[in-house]
Amino acid sequence: MIVFCGYANVDLTVAVPELPGPGARVQATGVRRGEGGMAANAAVAAARMGAAARFAGVVGPGASSTAFLASLAADGVGTDWTARTGTLTTAVVLLTPDGERSIISQDDEVTTGHIAGVVRSAREAGAGWLYLDGYRFPEAAAVLGDPGGPRVVVDLDGCDGPGAMRAALASADHAIVGRAQATAFLGGDGALAAEAAAHRVNLVVTDGARGWTLFTPDGGRHSGAAIAVTAVDATGAGDCFAGAYCAELDRGAAPLDAARVAAVAAGLSCTRPGARDGLPHRDAVLAYLDAARPGAARPDAARDGAAHSETAGSHPGTGASGAPARSHGEEA
Repeated sequence: MIVFCGYANVDLTVAVPELPGPGARVQATGVRRGEGGMAANAAVAAARMGAAARFAGVVGPGASSTAFLASLAADGVGTDWTARTGTLTTAVVLLTPDGERSIISQDDEVTTGHIAGVVRSAREAGAGWLYLDGYRFPEAAAVLGDPGGPRVVVDLDGCDGPGAMRAALASADHAIVGRAQATAFLGGDGALAAEAAAHRVNLVVTDGARGWTLFTPDGGRHSGAAIAVTAVDATGAGDCFAGAYCAELDRGAAPLDAARVAAVAAGLSCTRPGARDGLPHRDAVLAYLDAARPGAARPDAARDGAAHSETAGSHPGTGASGAPARSHGEEA
């Protein structure tokens, strides 16, 4: 079982011809509402990949939160560890025709005390994995590291500086981060490899259409390409990568194999609008992988454009590193 602790929010997606600059005014071409949040999206992605997933964030007591939890349950995500003592926040997503976006979000009420309770419950239930986002660090480091607890996967997007990022790396067994965020806080590949070795962590650095790189604790470095798709909306692609990566780890896959599968899932997620609608099921991911093998016909989904499968810049309901503004939730 994988426990996802972190952001849940409602996404208000506003389609615009271009992202506005300071003082600019643009005309919206469409507005829609949907569920989002980094941890919630990742939980759905993991469930669709066949994992036993449980969401353990904080929402409110009202009807909108009830509907939000019902949508998670419809995808097979357990919600009984979710606290209803806070507020279901909102993220505003500005989306351009080529699938790029900026995200504006509210902070949530996932406290360090709440995380400590989730860690205890996960340990008692025998959960194999705990997912957290980088917004929880460095404070969350104090309640992690129990030898009898679940192994930890951290989405580093959301860390607000090098100190928070290193605290998360020191607490994690696996970490995922967008290239822009990783470079800004830690440096280039040499520095990232050194951090992975120093903290004994498997570190996956995603870079949108440029693919991903895995730095292993033994000093290894492995790279993979993003799949080519016609990108409609990159919102939540990073969250999809994180959820699929967790699901494959829980299935017993090696980190390199988990990253390969997660990259395909994240790419496919960009082919439909919204943070949740495009999250693929495992059979679709495996079908893509089978079709992409040497000698097989290339699937129709793989054509012009490149998938933004990066995991930086999370917001409570979307995520993508390098986004001009982000909410504490989904990754893309």
